[in-house]
Amino acid sequence: MRYKANDHHPHLSAAVLQATAEAGANIALTKYWGNANDDLRIPANESISITLDRTRTVTTVAFHPDLTEDEVVVDEVRLSGPARERVVQHLNLLRERAGVSWRARVVSRNNFPASAGIASSASGFAALTLAGAAALGLDLSPCDLSRLARRGSGSAARSIFGGFVLLHTGARDEEAFAEPLHPPDWWEICDLVAIVSRTEKGVSSGEGHRLAPTSALHRARVARVAELNQRILDALARRDFAALGEAAEEDALLMHAVMMTSRPSLLYWLPETVMLMHRVHAWRREGVPAYFTIDAGPNVHILTLPEYADHLRTDLLALPGVQEVILCRPGPEARVIPNPE
Repeated sequence: MRYKANDHHPHLSAAVLQATAEAGANIALTKYWGNANDDLRIPANESISITLDRTRTVTTVAFHPDLTEDEVVVDEVRLSGPARERVVQHLNLLRERAGVSWRARVVSRNNFPASAGIASSASGFAALTLAGAAALGLDLSPCDLSRLARRGSGSAARSIFGGFVLLHTGARDEEAFAEPLHPPDWWEICDLVAIVSRTEKGVSSGEGHRLAPTSALHRARVARVAELNQRILDALARRDFAALGEAAEEDALLMHAVMMTSRPSLLYWLPETVMLMHRVHAWRREGVPAYFTIDAGPNVHILTLPEYADHLRTDLLALPGVQEVILCRPGPEARVIPNPE
C-alpha cells in the first residue's frame, strides 16, 4: 500500500493542503531505549511492539500560503518552546521532500493521557507523518513513512503499522524502520493500561534516550535484548503467552534499571507503580496469566489473555490509586481519514 494525498481526501484547493490521520499508541514488548544516533533517532537496539486499538491520536495538518509560522495545538493546548519546535522540525522534513515552503496549522487530540508513559509521542508523530505526507501529496510507501515517523519519535516508526511490529536499527537512516510481523487478529492478547498518574513526566523520553549511555548497565541491556527479541519472536509464532510475558517483563525491568542508574538517575515509578507490580506477581501465584510492562512513566500495562481481562480490570479498579483502566487489544495500522468531521 502507498499513500498519496489525492487518493485519500477531498480537501485540496489552491488555498490549502490538508489531511487528517489517525494512529494508535503501541506498547513495546522489548523496549526502544537509547539511540545509536541521537540526531536521526536511530535506536540502539531492535524492539517489538503491539499497536493498540483503544489509545488513539487523530491529527489534522493544514498547509496555508498565508501563515507566517507553524501553529501546533495538542489536546486544545497551543504548544510553544521545545515541544512546538520538535513538531516544526518534523514538518520541515515533510516540506523538504515536497518542495513546499508553506507553514502549517496542526491540530491533534489524544483519547488518553499524553506524555505520561503511554506512548503518546508514538501515535502523535505517526499520525502527524501520515497526515502531513497526505496533505502534501507525497507518494510514500509504509516503509518510507515509518522511517520519517522515526525522525520525530523513535517508537512512532512502529505505530505506522498495526498488530505486532518489529523496529529495526542500523548504521544509516535507510536501515532503521519498522515492519509488521503479524496482523492484529493473529493473537488476541489484552493490554490493561492501569493509569495511576495523568501528570506529564518531568524528564521526557527524548532526554532519557540521551542519558541511557551514561548507565553502566546500558551495553549489557542492549546485548540482552537481542536474545529477548528472539524469544518473543518465537513466542509470537507459537502463541506461547508465558514465554512472551516473561521476556517482556524482564526487558521492562532491565530498561528501568538503566534509567535508575543513568547520570542523573531517572525514577519514573510511583508507589502505585510498585504496588501494581506486586499485584501482578500475586495474580501469577494464584494461577492467573498476567505480566506487567512499563514504558517511560509511572503507568503500568498488564498483559493477559481475553478470558481473564474483565476480572483483572475489576480488580485493578478496586485498588487504591488506580484512576482508570483502558482495556486494549491489538489494533489497526495508521490511516488517513477521508472525510473527518
